Amino acid sequence: MVMRLGESPSLVIFGESHATGVGVLIEGLPPGIPIDKKSIEQDLERRKPGRKGLSQRSESDVPSILSGIHEGCSTGWPLVLFSENSDVRSSDYKFLPDHPRPGHADLVESIRSGGNADPRGGGSHSGRLTWGLVAAGSIVRPILKKSGCSVVAHMAALGDDETDDISTLLNSEETEKMIRLNCMDSSAADRFSKQIEILRKENDSIGSRVDVLVQGLPLGVGNPWFEGIEPALSKGLFGIPAVRAVEFGYGVNASSMRGSEHNSVWMPGKDSLPIQSEGGDGALGGISTGSNLRISVHFKPPSSIPLKQETLHLPSGEMRPLSVGGRHDPVLAPRAAPVVEGVVRFLLAGQILTRTRPF
Repeated sequence: MVMRLGESPSLVIFGESHATGVGVLIEGLPPGIPIDKKSIEQDLERRKPGRKGLSQRSESDVPSILSGIHEGCSTGWPLVLFSENSDVRSSDYKFLPDHPRPGHADLVESIRSGGNADPRGGGSHSGRLTWGLVAAGSIVRPILKKSGCSVVAHMAALGDDETDDISTLLNSEETEKMIRLNCMDSSAADRFSKQIEILRKENDSIGSRVDVLVQGLPLGVGNPWFEGIEPALSKGLFGIPAVRAVEFGYGVNASSMRGSEHNSVWMPGKDSLPIQSEGGDGALGGISTGSNLRISVHFKPPSSIPLKQETLHLPSGEMRPLSVGGRHDPVLAPRAAPVVEGVVRFLLAGQILTRTRPF
């Protein structure tokens, strides 16, 4: 079984939450791409555990580049990044596999593997493996930059409490809470921080949302049908643990709109390239329009919670109370924002590298 994403370039994530470490193998990266380790570390810092109100697991997350680089640039050969686990606490999962967690993949993975799965911290199902998605997304930054394309993601909702629109927050001055929660709205970050403290005291968790804004994606990037921008991004985004919905543009609201409301007209633009009127979809028919691409990614509440839940105890066949300890996040969007950003960036880099320009 291979956990592969993308075609050219493609990535394979590997490792386990409580084993030696986690990493990513990137293949198909063109030679000569500048590799900035400091930039990679900065992107990984946004996902790192240990911040107030979130998981208190302490990991350095510093990447080691094992191959595929020479004198600061990619060689075109497979590039491998790896980070050792340094703060494992496997005793937190001694109730497994006998007492599988509600809402978690413990039971189904045990069945799939014939009882040979690593149950510690979710094994290869753990969100810890998203380290590789952030690292891979950072590696391809120069490809997007050369095309004038940028990708930014942030925590946009906690439960039913939302931030202002991401497009209005791009130049916001960052506060400590905004940085900690990866949220670009200062007043919302204050509210979110207080709500997360309440959730922690109640031993519960809550759902959340990450919004993405892609700017500067050139007109004509992508493919029709199944390899188009939305299908390709959806596959990658739904692969992130706990994602339950992905929206593009108007999203689910489009089903209640009229065509005259939803349509954006074409207008003359620079260099003889047409542009859309305000609010235009960033992709049509799987191909970029030159307008901003807007994506919303919805996360379910984390399933590992200290609050007692009656659930099946396999050896006895009885319903027994389970309180999950460990160092789990009560909400996923703060640390998931850089993961979403990394996946979008990596897959768009592949689309850009294979694009054809019709004009």
